[in-house]
Amino acid sequence: MQAFRNCGLCASGNLLKGRTDFLIARRNMAVMRLSAACVQLLKDKANVFCRSSVHQRLLRLPEVARSNTVAFSVSSSLCAVPFTQVENLSHESLIRRASCLVTDSANTYLSQTTLALVDALTQYAKALHTLIALQKRYITSIGKLTPAEEDSIWQVIIGQRVEVSDRLEECRRFESNWMNAINICELSAEAAYNSGAEHACTATKTNLQVAQCKVEELRTISKEAEKKLAETKAEEIQRMAEYASSIDINDLEDIPEAYLRED
Repeated sequence: MQAFRNCGLCASGNLLKGRTDFLIARRNMAVMRLSAACVQLLKDKANVFCRSSVHQRLLRLPEVARSNTVAFSVSSSLCAVPFTQVENLSHESLIRRASCLVTDSANTYLSQTTLALVDALTQYAKALHTLIALQKRYITSIGKLTPAEEDSIWQVIIGQRVEVSDRLEECRRFESNWMNAINICELSAEAAYNSGAEHACTATKTNLQVAQCKVEELRTISKEAEKKLAETKAEEIQRMAEYASSIDINDLEDIPEAYLRED
């Protein structure tokens, strides 16, 4: 009898324990279903938001979007739902940005062409001064050189004249590119000003002034060298004429007086 009672108590205890576990399990299942329903609802909302965002992007120009992640806590579980934010850009702002890009490219083109032209003008001025030095040396030695020495120095002078011609042609080629860069910068500065990008317009105009001042400075140096070369050539012609006249006079002095008298 005692054993039967013990068995009955054990059975009732196990039954009660099993019923408690069953209720806990049902509650956990209900929580899980509620969590799943919330997650599904959030996903549906996210899909609707994404579709509306795509529709808005099709109506506007595309913009580099930033992706953010918002975390939701549902019944001790986390759900990350990504979504996209698109800035509301107008046509005016896009044109302003494009004009800034144009001015940046124009400034780069201007800086490169200015550097090339300045270097070409510098080399041209150096070649001119070298030629001036050679011709002055020849002028001071007129009548003092042997035919072989005179021929040698003339070969050097002719070679330097070819160098000057090549440097001048290089200056003209780079100057053509530089003038194109000047025109492009002026147009880009005007476009930036009209679009409202005053800072880009101001920066481009400043770069234009600096480039023009630098090129004008080198042009002045080259023109002064050309002027000195012309003066040297004139001096050379005068000195050669004097030397030729002195040779004629000496030749006349060597002729007997009887040959000089008129009959």
